[in-house]
Amino acid sequence: MRIIKSLAVIFLTLNFFSCDEDLSKDFKVLVEGKSKTFTNSEVLKASIKALKDHEVNSVDIKFQGELLKVQLSESFSIDLSQLKLGDHKLDVILDINGEEVKLSETIKILNDDSPKLYTYEIVNTYPHDISAYTQGLEFHADTLYESTGQRGESSLRKVNYKTGEVLKHVELDQFYFGEGLTILNDKIYQLTWQSQEGLVYDLETMDLLSKFAYSESKEGWGLCNDGEQLYKSDGTNKIWILDPESLEEESYIQPTTHKAVLNQMNELEWVEGKIYANTYQKDGVVIIDPKNGAVEGVVDFRGLREKVKQHSNLDVLNGIAYHKSTQRLFVTGKNWNKLFEVKLIEK
Repeated sequence: MRIIKSLAVIFLTLNFFSCDEDLSKDFKVLVEGKSKTFTNSEVLKASIKALKDHEVNSVDIKFQGELLKVQLSESFSIDLSQLKLGDHKLDVILDINGEEVKLSETIKILNDDSPKLYTYEIVNTYPHDISAYTQGLEFHADTLYESTGQRGESSLRKVNYKTGEVLKHVELDQFYFGEGLTILNDKIYQLTWQSQEGLVYDLETMDLLSKFAYSESKEGWGLCNDGEQLYKSDGTNKIWILDPESLEEESYIQPTTHKAVLNQMNELEWVEGKIYANTYQKDGVVIIDPKNGAVEGVVDFRGLREKVKQHSNLDVLNGIAYHKSTQRLFVTGKNWNKLFEVKLIEK
C-alpha cells in the first residue's frame, strides 16, 4: 500500500513539473542586425528558431496591432515606416499541440530625422500672478484658462491675459494637487497629480460636473486636445490618447528623437496639428508628431527665466498656450510674474 502511494506521489510530481515546463525557453527570436534598435526608415527582419524538437502547429507574430502568420524558421519582415516610435513588444505566439507558448522581444524604433532646433523672440510681455504655481495653460477664444498646483493652493482660473487679472477663481479640494488642463466641447478638463482622477467643469459657469479615473497611467501631468481626442502625459515616456466621451486611455505615443525615447513630458499644448510639450525641469519645449511620437523640433527657452522677478519660490518653465487667431505662442512658469508672447525662430 505504501509502495502504491509512493508511486502515485512520484507520478503526480512528474506530471506537475511536465505541465509547468516553460516551453518558451526552447525557442528563440532571431532579429537581423547587431541590436534590436531601428529607425522608422528601416525594415525589421527576423525569424523564430526552435532550440529543441517540438511539434509546432502555428506561429503568430503580433506587433503594434498587426498580425503575421509564419512558419517556424521562416523569415518575416515588418516595414517600420508607418508605425509608432518608441519601445514596443514583438509578441510571438506558438501553438504547440494545443498549448499556447508566448515569446516577447522589445523593439526600439527611433526617428530617422534629428529634430529641428529653435530659439525665440519675445513679442510682448504681460503681467502674471506671481503666486500661481502654473501647471496648465490654454486659450479659449481670447480668454486664458489656467490650472495651478500645490496642495491647499491648487485652483482653476479664468484670466485676462493682457492685464493678468483673475476673472474667476475655483479652489480645488485640499486633497488635490492641480495639474494640466484643456478645453473641449464647452467643458474644462483638469488633471490632478497623484489622486488618480481628473475633474470636468462647465466652461461657462466653471461648476464641477464630474470626475474621471485614470487607468494605466497613475499620475496626471499635462493635457491637451486636437478637437476630437485628449492627450495626457503622466511623467513616463508615454502620452496617452483618451476617448473624449469615456475619457478612457485607448492608446499612447512615445516622444522619440533620433537617439532616445523621452520622458517627463509635462504641460501639453496642441499647436497647428502638433503637440508642444514642456520637459519638466528643462528650459525647453519639444514639438511632437501626434501620429507616431516623432520629436520634430526642440525649442530652447533658456534665458527666459532670468527675465522674471527673482524670488525664493521661483520655479521652472511650465505653461504653454496657443492663441489661434493671432497664431502666437505664450509661455510662463511656476510662480513667474510675467507671461511672454513669443515667436519661434529656427536656428
